[in-house]
Amino acid sequence: MQKFKTQWEIKSNWQLIFPLLGILGLMYSSYKLSSLFVKDSLVINSILTIVIAFILLKFTLFLFQKLEKKWDLEYRWEMIRVFIVFAITGSSSVIVGRPILKIIGITKENLQPIIYWILYVLISFVFYQILLVIIGWLLGQHKFFWEFEKKMLKRMKLGFLINEK
Repeated sequence: MQKFKTQWEIKSNWQLIFPLLGILGLMYSSYKLSSLFVKDSLVINSILTIVIAFILLKFTLFLFQKLEKKWDLEYRWEMIRVFIVFAITGSSSVIVGRPILKIIGITKENLQPIIYWILYVLISFVFYQILLVIIGWLLGQHKFFWEFEKKMLKRMKLGFLINEK
């Protein structure tokens, strides 16, 4: 355990919650993916879940190595927290989009499907930007995500929305 703490620069035991949440999220995602392929056999589904989890873990660790140099974070364990914020925000923004369209009165039945999906993606994208900063703040990464958001808006030529001097 000490080697794990040293590798991820974990100084306090409470910081272990982020690797634990990351592993749980990875296992859940692996299970959901394996369930798409295998419906009947619990044994095959379990084996496939483990294989997919291993592949996702290797891919995630590869991303950590690449992004560790690019992102300005104090400790390595904070990268896990950033990934968790991205995961929660992505899921939440998509979940929020559909009820917002319903409140406005837009459904698949009263609008052409292509226009509906374009509006759905646009509304989800707007809420993604808002939720990214809010969820980042809730999980203690406000500075990182505010800088990330400003950079993203400037790249989209929407920097005028940030009233910075």
